[in-house]
Amino acid sequence: MKLRLHFVVDPMGWLCISVVFGIWLYNTFFIPKLVLLPHYNEGHIPWTIVVCYYIASALCLAALFRASTADPGRLPVDPNIPHSEREHWELCNKCNLMRPKRSHHCSRCGHCVRRMDHHCPWINNCVGEDNHWLFLQLCFYTQVLSLFTLVLDFCQYYYFQPLTGVDQEKFTTRHELALLRVSTLMGLVMFGGMTSMFYTQMAGILSDTTTIEKMALFSKEIYGSKKSWQWALAEVCGTRWKLLWLIPLRNRQPLQASHHFRTHV
Repeated sequence: MKLRLHFVVDPMGWLCISVVFGIWLYNTFFIPKLVLLPHYNEGHIPWTIVVCYYIASALCLAALFRASTADPGRLPVDPNIPHSEREHWELCNKCNLMRPKRSHHCSRCGHCVRRMDHHCPWINNCVGEDNHWLFLQLCFYTQVLSLFTLVLDFCQYYYFQPLTGVDQEKFTTRHELALLRVSTLMGLVMFGGMTSMFYTQMAGILSDTTTIEKMALFSKEIYGSKKSWQWALAEVCGTRWKLLWLIPLRNRQPLQASHHFRTHV
């Protein structure tokens, strides 16, 4: 299925996403070069560890690319509103276009987004109905990759046997003290930040409340429907197949609610 690309023209957003990509590139290049591949070549670690690290790195990059380039749910200029659903639409006082309730106007992007959660400068895109699942994947895979990096850095210091194929004094002076400690610091910051973000996003999904609604303190007046965690995540990810919740290279299709759940726009 063809993936549509969506780009936001924002120099500050480009700078932020470049920083995120630089951190990913740093850990993807230096950790295998300094830790994974040398210890694998000397038989200290199995090949499965190397493969798992590269898989986690690739999924993290794919989620970053998709979250930053996927349409978050931008509304068309002239939407086709069914007569039976007109009561669930309202007029935006900023762009003067009709939009479903729970949509919000993003001043950074300049348009309304369906069920907008927030605008994230680190992906240079809004997080809305159509890419919320990708942002959730990005948080999850960044946690996995950061934790993987921290474990490897710890093992390099305290567990792995010394490398016989390199000059240990030169390695410690030029690489271990500089590159690995920087990697450890970035891993701690990224893991802590993404863990907090992932928890916040999951709490919002399970309570059916967006970040904007939490900040506005009006969600209890309008929303707050009770759903099971399986249905809540399936609705966000666009599929009931749990394995597909972890795959970023696909399109999201809105789910039709079963008779056990109520839908609201």
